[in-house]
Amino acid sequence: MIWYPYEQMKTMKNPYNIVDAEGVYLYTKDQELIDSVSSWWSVIHGYKHPELNKALASQIEKFSHIMLGGLTHEPIQRLSQKLESWLPGDLEYCFFSDSGSVAVEVGLKMALQYFLNYGETQRTMVLALKNAYHGDTFKTMEVGDDGDYHFVLKAYGKSRHVIHIPTQIEALERAFADYHEYLNSFIVEPLLQGAGGMRMYDISFLKRARELCDKYGVLLIFDEVATGFGRTGNRFVADLVHPDILILGKALTGGYIGHAVTVANRKVFDSFYSDDPAKALMHGPTFMGNALACSVALKSIEIFEQQDYMSKIHKIEEITKGELEGFSNPRIKDIRIMGGCVCIEVYDSSTIKGYQQFAYQRGVFSRPFLNYIYAMVPYVIQETELIKIIETMKAWFYRQTK
Repeated sequence: MIWYPYEQMKTMKNPYNIVDAEGVYLYTKDQELIDSVSSWWSVIHGYKHPELNKALASQIEKFSHIMLGGLTHEPIQRLSQKLESWLPGDLEYCFFSDSGSVAVEVGLKMALQYFLNYGETQRTMVLALKNAYHGDTFKTMEVGDDGDYHFVLKAYGKSRHVIHIPTQIEALERAFADYHEYLNSFIVEPLLQGAGGMRMYDISFLKRARELCDKYGVLLIFDEVATGFGRTGNRFVADLVHPDILILGKALTGGYIGHAVTVANRKVFDSFYSDDPAKALMHGPTFMGNALACSVALKSIEIFEQQDYMSKIHKIEEITKGELEGFSNPRIKDIRIMGGCVCIEVYDSSTIKGYQQFAYQRGVFSRPFLNYIYAMVPYVIQETELIKIIETMKAWFYRQTK
């Protein structure tokens, strides 16, 4: 029996059985569906992309995977070199893993050990945001702030090692004033908080965070697992404000294979680079640097660059804003749009009960959660397909008004 994610197995409705997928479409035996959420925000090039398929097929003829313990291979060397040259600042040191949650765990371990390697044993606290989501492993749940996902908050209570603040500069400054000598890092989903409610905030908050981290010697971590590769309308938010540690996943491989990377700058890396074996980073996922994942990630980045995906994303944002301009409903609390993301927040979660099946019947796959209907579409979507998604959202509220 399959144990499905984020579901009460006793009461869940049957999932849609997908028999094929191509472009932005998912196919059941009786329905064609535009995927409005890019398989949890990862399939930016659409499904069955011929160039990505070819990249996988070419590598699999050589080998699919080797461990990185005492071994290496060309695809991971090329991907690391590409990221080193492609990412901003001196984000040059790539530690690969097999999921976004694990990559965030690695980033948090790096930040703690960075200070331990220098003998600063009091730096055990992490500053994070309210409504944050950083993954489902134990430490990522601890720095997250979403009781709907994380039973750990109920089981153990609020951690004394994590401080959560809203995205307000006054609260940010107060937290640094009160806790700076104990903080090792400040971790954020920059500009766009994903599973915590598609909450969007201003770049000025991150700029001030960078200043305070520099002032007090705290490491700044950007969790761009969801926001990276253009989702906010920026290639990476790290292009605007440089973090000390950057975490990428999801779209890294175009949604083909689970893979992620934690990228550190020189300052962070230098604290581990030593003759002392105790100062090494002791972490090593079995499938880190998987050759198939690295090969498809290289091709994914190439497509992103050569086909000017940033222009596609800006067009998606422009169309979305145009289609939703002037749209309102008494049940809607807020409509938020940023880059390749649109979110409709309602006051009462019962308002969107049944929306998924409603969308399915109209040829759209959606996965609303809590109080949110949202879309994070593949970047290859056509204008008519995008409009169909937005019209489906609007139709749900028009239907309820009648």
